Amino acid sequence: MAAKQTFDPGLTQTFSGEIRRAINKDGSFNVHRRGVPLSARNPYLFLIDTTWPKFIACVFLAYLVVNLIFAGLFIVFGIHNLVGSAENTGVGPFASAFFFSVHTLTTVGYGSVYPRGLAANSIAAIEAMVGLMGFALATGLLYGRFSRPSAKILFSNSVLVAPYQDITGLQFRIANQRNNNLMDVEAKLVLMTVERSNGDLKRQFASLTLERTNIYFFPLTWTIVHPIDDASPLFGKTADDLKREEAEILILIKGFDDTFSQTVNVRYSYRHDEIVWGAKFVPAFMVDKKGDLVLELDRIHEKKSL
Repeated sequence: MAAKQTFDPGLTQTFSGEIRRAINKDGSFNVHRRGVPLSARNPYLFLIDTTWPKFIACVFLAYLVVNLIFAGLFIVFGIHNLVGSAENTGVGPFASAFFFSVHTLTTVGYGSVYPRGLAANSIAAIEAMVGLMGFALATGLLYGRFSRPSAKILFSNSVLVAPYQDITGLQFRIANQRNNNLMDVEAKLVLMTVERSNGDLKRQFASLTLERTNIYFFPLTWTIVHPIDDASPLFGKTADDLKREEAEILILIKGFDDTFSQTVNVRYSYRHDEIVWGAKFVPAFMVDKKGDLVLELDRIHEKKSL
């Protein structure tokens, strides 16, 4: 007899202890890796994926550390080998060596201070090479961050349970915050609940069927609807039921970026306490006097009670 196939989107069914949520608001998974070997660490991926403040901080720290190292080398081999250093700074030998290192690393080379002797010239030559390679690498990372395609999808701050045709439906709204064109946008929804049995915790996953799974064009808002019929895992559920089961709705949005000619993905989730019952969304676009459609992104969250 063949084993029964279970549905798990990749977030495991069995776990112990309380957990916040599966997908964070920024789209990242609530997973922290430990015991990663050094051979598996990739600084390039980190610098490409990290936030802008962290990226700038890393570049500045690397710039500072390299200059401090070479300044120390100039001190070790004798600051007197940097001709003119004492007259140009007047703030001490290490500061003189540090600023000369900055000039050498950036290939500015004002000429008022210059190395003398084999040791000082060798250090300056090595630093010039490090500077050229380092700034080339930093420029490549900067270009990679700017050129990498990404989608900036705005999600409504809550998901609604509202009348849909002759039944009710789970509904939330999305819009493209950027001016680029997204085509063939597709949505997938998964309901995650937690069952408790004899003190053990087990996740259950169920795919949520949609009114429509994709749209060809995405210039306006898209209200994604899961009809709550008798085949829906939400059928007959109340707000208290979803709270007790720690329900979370996992969302994957995939589309084709017409600007970069590449596919982009966005992840998001709603917890049970972000579900609003008995409300509907207010239209977030209008027609102006010229007959053009105007999308008002600041109104995507607006809803009214029924």
